Amino acid sequence: MKPIIIIPARLASTRLPDKPLADIAGLPMIVHVLRRAESAKVGPVLVACGDQAIADAVTAAGGHVVMTDPDLPSGSDRVYAALEMFDPNGEHDVVVNLQGDLPTIDPAVIKAVLTPLSNTAVDVATLVTEIADETERLDSNAVKVVVGLADRETVGRALYFSRAPVPTGEGAHYHHIGIYAYRREALRRFVDLPESVLEKRENLEQLRALEAGMRIDVALVDTIPDGVDTPADLERAREILKT
Repeated sequence: MKPIIIIPARLASTRLPDKPLADIAGLPMIVHVLRRAESAKVGPVLVACGDQAIADAVTAAGGHVVMTDPDLPSGSDRVYAALEMFDPNGEHDVVVNLQGDLPTIDPAVIKAVLTPLSNTAVDVATLVTEIADETERLDSNAVKVVVGLADRETVGRALYFSRAPVPTGEGAHYHHIGIYAYRREALRRFVDLPESVLEKRENLEQLRALEAGMRIDVALVDTIPDGVDTPADLERAREILKT
């Protein structure tokens, strides 16, 4: 595999305006994510953005940027557009789609998303962690993954993603962590597909891939990266990363 990490970023956040540029310990949030991705040492790191202000911040920090159409409908579309512009000859056969609002993510977690792709039958890889809290299990904002992991198994096939606490019965439930590693052809196919019925119903784009017959496998990790979506999240990240 020859992976590349692409971080899609845009300013159009409603809950936290100009989120990628929010100052954390003297640096824009997007630069913290860039540094974490670089520390994972899995391949080159690229920020895909539709806003010049983000591009300027990343360039000032020595990072690589590709400007994409600001009207692209999703982060996945932005990642694929940037990949095609940056690497038109197809040198990189795997692309990691890393959210731009994870300034405290452990680089080892980023690296772990590549593990399921050691199986050549897998199209897309992502991450899960076991749910320990009942409130989280019932929270519709916490996306659950149906995956049958036996004792001591750390990689398994995702059968479904839902906002509901599935499956029923006794046993572990798993929280989905929205970091993806796509085989290049799988990403191309994914962005070419129309929205699917279940994707619209659950508001989860990974269901588009499953409905199209693509295989998604998950790697189990022991922590949920702290995303920044609200002012309170931002203050928590500032506390963690304060100098």
